[in-house]
Amino acid sequence: MNYDYEMQKILDDIDLNNKPNLFLHVCCAPCSSYVFELLYNYFNIFVVFYNPNIDKEEEMTKRYDELKRLIKIFGYDIKIIYDEYLRSDFLRAVKGYEDNEEGGYRCSLCFDLRLKKTYQVAEEYIKDNSMTNYKNYFFSSFSISPHKNAELLNKIGEKIAESGSINYLPNDFKKNGGYLRSIEICKKYNIYRQNYCGCEFRRIL
Repeated sequence: MNYDYEMQKILDDIDLNNKPNLFLHVCCAPCSSYVFELLYNYFNIFVVFYNPNIDKEEEMTKRYDELKRLIKIFGYDIKIIYDEYLRSDFLRAVKGYEDNEEGGYRCSLCFDLRLKKTYQVAEEYIKDNSMTNYKNYFFSSFSISPHKNAELLNKIGEKIAESGSINYLPNDFKKNGGYLRSIEICKKYNIYRQNYCGCEFRRIL
């Protein structure tokens, strides 16, 4: 499936005078940069910064600070609604698969963990803020990375959305030069670009 094409069909149908809400899982400023730029005019964006896979709190804090700085640079009205660092969540989720090959089942478990949490946070936020009458979407900026399998990510997101009331927004942000644009943005604003996903098990493989 062409997930970028599917997303564009949804964007084309949006009433810009009545924008839907988008609950966006963000792993870092670089991955979110192009996504923010592309989608800000179509959605009210709420960020879920849930990344228990990051091996050190210092690294997590650095990425979080850069994310906040990027939002400020853009001047966007984007609210971060979740930012807890719960490393035990990740270790519990991937237990027994620590030595799994990169891009294998351990990574699938990690994607599933973070997308499910994004859905949960979105569901609670929608209920607490009386947003059930609005159209709501969720997804992650993961697919902009050339190291992430867009088909796998979208299938996980679609499955999570099946039994709920929040729509999943299909995406493949590598399309149309998205990854290259994210590099340009980071260079322009001197944004920190990490050289690993954060997972300690990836670093030792």
